[in-house]
Amino acid sequence: MATILKDTLKAQFEALQAERARNWTPAQLEGNARQRHSLRERFDPADVAQVGDVLPPQDFAQANGNVFSLDTLTANGPALLIFFRFAGCPACNIALPYYADTLYPALRDRGIPLVALSPQQADRLDEIRQRHNLPFPVATDEDNSLARELGIAFRPDDRPSPPPAGWIGEVTGTGSWELPQPAVLLVGPGRVVRWLAVSPDWLDRPEADEILRHIAA
Repeated sequence: MATILKDTLKAQFEALQAERARNWTPAQLEGNARQRHSLRERFDPADVAQVGDVLPPQDFAQANGNVFSLDTLTANGPALLIFFRFAGCPACNIALPYYADTLYPALRDRGIPLVALSPQQADRLDEIRQRHNLPFPVATDEDNSLARELGIAFRPDDRPSPPPAGWIGEVTGTGSWELPQPAVLLVGPGRVVRWLAVSPDWLDRPEADEILRHIAA
């Protein structure tokens, strides 16, 4: 069972931001806010995958060595994919256990697979699965392959050269600045996109009830 959470996702993100306001320097707060604002301003819904688009075949690896495909996931009906940044991302450590508690049970009852995807190497991703005892697979979208196909991959505006110790590419094991914007993808048999919700601001992600309404529709 995942960590029990009672607050909405919005309330938990607000608490995270309030903690940062108490502990971060003004420069850290300004840089974080500037990047999130930039991503919101640049985001154009027309630039990402649209309902009815057919995705190419994709495989995803887990830390235990298991590999599964997009076709396998959708063999018996739709699947829900949650894109997140990396295992140490504070906002992702709020979102994934929240979805485990509020979304996963309803999807399980409907027979809809739920999978979380990040470009981070599979062995490093298992950290977040174990930390929260997540009941769904956490797997690697290698080279941001599916994220790029969906149009949700991005690189941060601030990319020092040479990169500093502990930079994103080092953390993820990809050697790249590229990350996915958090997103929720409902994909049906034949790899057909049924719904895509993208969160250019990683502190503004859909609540479970919103996702379930779209699935019901």
